[in-house]
Amino acid sequence: MLLAACTVLALTCVASLAVGARDIPPATVWQALVAFDGSDEHVMVRDLRLPRTLVGLVVGPALGTCGALIQAFTRNPLADPGILGVNAGASFAVTFAVAFLGLRAPHQFVWFALAGALAVTVLVYLIGSVGPGRATPVKLTLAGVALSAVLGGLTSAMTLKSTQTFDVMRFWGVGSIGGRSMETLVYCLPLIGAGLLLAAASARSLNALALGDDLATAFGVRIGAVRVVVVLAVTLLAGTAVAVAGPIGFVGLMVPHVVRWFVGPDQRWIIAMTVVVAPVLLLASDIIGRIILPSGELRVGLVTALLGAPVLIALVRRKQVSGL
Repeated sequence: MLLAACTVLALTCVASLAVGARDIPPATVWQALVAFDGSDEHVMVRDLRLPRTLVGLVVGPALGTCGALIQAFTRNPLADPGILGVNAGASFAVTFAVAFLGLRAPHQFVWFALAGALAVTVLVYLIGSVGPGRATPVKLTLAGVALSAVLGGLTSAMTLKSTQTFDVMRFWGVGSIGGRSMETLVYCLPLIGAGLLLAAASARSLNALALGDDLATAFGVRIGAVRVVVVLAVTLLAGTAVAVAGPIGFVGLMVPHVVRWFVGPDQRWIIAMTVVVAPVLLLASDIIGRIILPSGELRVGLVTALLGAPVLIALVRRKQVSGL
């Protein structure tokens, strides 16, 4: 199964380099990568399509794995960074940095995105823990939706504060993997790599945590330590992904569900498969966005939303959502 997913990912990468408003033969794509001659097609592959493909290969696993972690952490199969407000927190912090500090490049405001993601992750869990009983999936979801609404309104107010802020945020806020520099990718890659390592390290403990806190404790799982590791992983993955590509939704919701149907509830396999399948969805959505309009381009965040909304409705209407 993992080998098949890797094969599909490789084919999707080739399509990402070859397909667009102007199709380029695969042979020419290969020549552009190994024998660059400065022609228009080679420039298009090397300077435009290759960076956005690499961004998709980095951001996709971050978004998908973040969704898988949040679903396992909250025991809510319909949770993702967007629903729980993590993306909204990162977006609010980035918009603040752009509006009041004059930052413009993603590598400049990545730390603001991380701080916003961490603050909202902790705040949602604290709000969901208020009252009788522990934090339940319903309470966490309601807290996340409420915070997303508040932060979304504040973000819009700051975006409309000045034309300079609006110019920077209008495309970033939709979500896109195009137009990102290799400098930004190199800067953010270690942060996403650290988040993926933390996710892999917590996978076995999340399997035990799915049985309930009491049984997990009986199996020797240190619940507090697991939660800290998961929060750090979610912060690194969601915050960095939002800083690089903007608040792209539904990838963290759809991919873990699709993977879970094939590999079952084992978080080790879910995370491993998600790392491979998530960039397939993101790159495929980016390809669709390039060719769906006669002129111009539809941002990848809009395409994932168009694909994700029907999937979310189908998940809600299912008699039995895939178990965690």
